[in-house]
Amino acid sequence: MKLKTILLGAAAAFAMAPAAMAERGADGHVNVIYWQAPSILNPYLSGGTKDIESSSIILEPLGRYDPDGNLVPFLATEIPTVENGGVSEDLTSITWKIKPDLLWSDGTPLTSEDVVFTAEYCMDPQGGCAQLSKFNGIKTVEAVDDLTVKVTFATPQPNPYGAFMGGQSPILQKAQFKDCTGGRAAECTEANFNPIGTGPFVVDEFKPNDVISLSANPNYRDAAKPAFATMTFKGGGDATAAGRAVLETGEFDYAWNLQLAPEVLEQMAQGGKGETVAAFGTLVERIEMNLTDPSPDLPPETRATVDAPHPILSDLNVRKALSMAIDREILVEIGYGQAGRPTCNLVPAPEMYASPNKECIPQDIEGAKALLDEAGWTDTDGDGIRDKDGKKLSLLFQSSTNAVRQNFQDAIKAWWGEIGVETELRNVSASVFFGGDPGSPDTFQKFYADVEMYANNFDGTDPQAYLAQYRCGNEPKPSSQWQGENINRFCDPAYDAMLDELAKTGELDKRGEIAKKLNEMLTKDTYTIVPLVDRGRVSAHSNTLGGVALNTWDSELWNVADWYRIKE
Repeated sequence: MKLKTILLGAAAAFAMAPAAMAERGADGHVNVIYWQAPSILNPYLSGGTKDIESSSIILEPLGRYDPDGNLVPFLATEIPTVENGGVSEDLTSITWKIKPDLLWSDGTPLTSEDVVFTAEYCMDPQGGCAQLSKFNGIKTVEAVDDLTVKVTFATPQPNPYGAFMGGQSPILQKAQFKDCTGGRAAECTEANFNPIGTGPFVVDEFKPNDVISLSANPNYRDAAKPAFATMTFKGGGDATAAGRAVLETGEFDYAWNLQLAPEVLEQMAQGGKGETVAAFGTLVERIEMNLTDPSPDLPPETRATVDAPHPILSDLNVRKALSMAIDREILVEIGYGQAGRPTCNLVPAPEMYASPNKECIPQDIEGAKALLDEAGWTDTDGDGIRDKDGKKLSLLFQSSTNAVRQNFQDAIKAWWGEIGVETELRNVSASVFFGGDPGSPDTFQKFYADVEMYANNFDGTDPQAYLAQYRCGNEPKPSSQWQGENINRFCDPAYDAMLDELAKTGELDKRGEIAKKLNEMLTKDTYTIVPLVDRGRVSAHSNTLGGVALNTWDSELWNVADWYRIKE
């Protein structure tokens, strides 16, 4: 089957609403807690999930993915397909039709010029767009008329649903951001903190790394929505406090990403105030290997850039040995229980894209030692730490502050100690670590450490844009305000060539084969990325919050307009 065949019927009608929706704002106030606090409300300037998802309450794309991975229209009248004429027969263009009479929250009309501007904003080479891979292959974006946008690709695109689809690629208002392009993007604090959107809520006040106060958008397209008049989006704390606030005390209505040990969740659920919701998608906890030198002794323009190769981790045998020393099954047991599965894949789903590779799962301490011996890393002075050419095999291992992650760090440090690797641990507040502040030394993008651990996933069910993040030149660097998706600074022309092949391949089976090869080039062939756990998404909502539909293929808050209060 070819993907073009799928495109003939890609659109799926989808609507969610309570049986008896009252008037807008009738259900009062709703409290949401994300223990990783948002630091910006512009997803084009941050790769952090907490920033992307908080922004999705305000900013919307032309289309989204529903909980089953189907494409559904939001600001568009329908999902363009070959069948309805929205995707050209030769797959070189996609034409979007915007719903008529849509208004921004300030009362001005949404037009195709806003969509065109959004593409120009992200594709500006000086802007450091965090979602640039969504726009790969685009030749032009043009306004055909006020409500029609045509995207033309340089080559046929079997999967044309990158730009403007999902929470990672929403539409920005041209009038608000027109002076915020290129190198000025990060300087526009007012726009980045208080974006004008088309979503169900508007920002009343934003305190970065703390709290967002929101109210119902008076110009939202459905007069009966949202059911809630106001929202408090609280950030910070930890997963334990967030879980208790919903499941035990009932102080909050929704808690995101309860990254907690299974026995902790079970105990909290006995509080009776709420329930957990869980689903598997593409979320993978992994270790990222820094292929560049993060030493503070280097000048700022060189530190952690491709101009300075890593003195230890440039050696494949070292990276592989570090992976072999890890017991992934124990990590699942201590961290996730039934909500986790050991994995060797960066792309664990859908099944057609997931490599069958499982060779990383059995721990092999002796094999890891032998690899390090082969690479010339030996303990010459008997202190238990290997060295080579006078340099100790010593690594700085960073992650975000979270009990499960710190447990993982402790376990991995012990395993690495068994093979003669000295490890220094550091954890950073999640609000800072996943933020996009180019001035902070502690973001995961800047990567001022040797290895780091976190998890993320991709919108939708096709991994093309996700795998394209690792293209040469897409790494964070000073010239891009430290934005970029290629966190490891990986570069392989053969990988880039295979990405180009994937982009023009329409046969689904062949797309699956290529995606698996790309996944393996990053994981088992180079150990640039060391996957650990295929994580189920676990969140919680109060017993009185209705309309929640956990979505692992898009923002968890994708349908917040449909939430309502269940009367007790």
